Amino acid sequence: MRYVQLRAFHYVAICGGFSRAAETLFLTQPAISDQVRKLEEEYDVLLFNRHKKQVTPTAAGQQLLEITRRMFDTEQQALELLSESRALRSGTLRIVADAAHHLLHILGQFRQKYPGIQVSVRAGNTETVISSLYSYEADIGVLGEIPTGRDFEVVNLNSTPIVAFVSTDHPLAVAKSLSLHELSLLPLVMRERGSKTRAKLEDLAAKEGFEFKPAIEAEGREAVREIVASGAGIGFVSAAEFGQDARLVQIPIDAPEMLMDEALICLKERSGGKLVRVFLDIARSMAAG
Repeated sequence: MRYVQLRAFHYVAICGGFSRAAETLFLTQPAISDQVRKLEEEYDVLLFNRHKKQVTPTAAGQQLLEITRRMFDTEQQALELLSESRALRSGTLRIVADAAHHLLHILGQFRQKYPGIQVSVRAGNTETVISSLYSYEADIGVLGEIPTGRDFEVVNLNSTPIVAFVSTDHPLAVAKSLSLHELSLLPLVMRERGSKTRAKLEDLAAKEGFEFKPAIEAEGREAVREIVASGAGIGFVSAAEFGQDARLVQIPIDAPEMLMDEALICLKERSGGKLVRVFLDIARSMAAG
């Protein structure tokens, strides 16, 4: 087994095809195909299902991919260690967040200190955040439910209650509060399954003897916000994420308080990376202040 064979396999798997892997590695497609073929022949194992133009890892390929993800991530960490003087002048920090709102003040200070670092932020629910960290597709996650396992390093940001919200011209815009019973009878606009906000609401409603059935299910917080702003129903969000929107009014929920804990997390095995470490340090100092 050679390094170049594992590298060829890894990039075909993460890029989703031989041609894209070749482009990423600045090699020819025949060279990539040859390295993968030799790896499969040497160990008499099929690593990819090849159906027309679609290439997907087999069960064995998926297991190997989990190993090569760790392998190449460790290689990247070694590179960062050896070139630490350059690590904070260039590089990329990948963040996946259930709400970018919680990041704004941290990002501002980070960018002031390290203007050469490219930061990518993409949205996702709790399940997406966790899976992206485990698959090494993100360096840092932001989510509203602190994981219970020991795999993560956690920096707590805040803890705020879940509130309901409606458009300013909705008949309920003047309501001082809404009970779980009242909400169960109203048209609800809720996030997709996998959202911790939705899970907390449904769990509490069930515990109190009510059922929350969404009239509209939307993927992503911004989609819910826009639908509610149109007057189509009632949405839910943590108070910290409500923000400033002249089209919307928040309404307290008359029920046992449901708190959403917002936190930064990363895999402990990756917390030693220079970019991750300085970002978490900034977050800790701002949370403490």
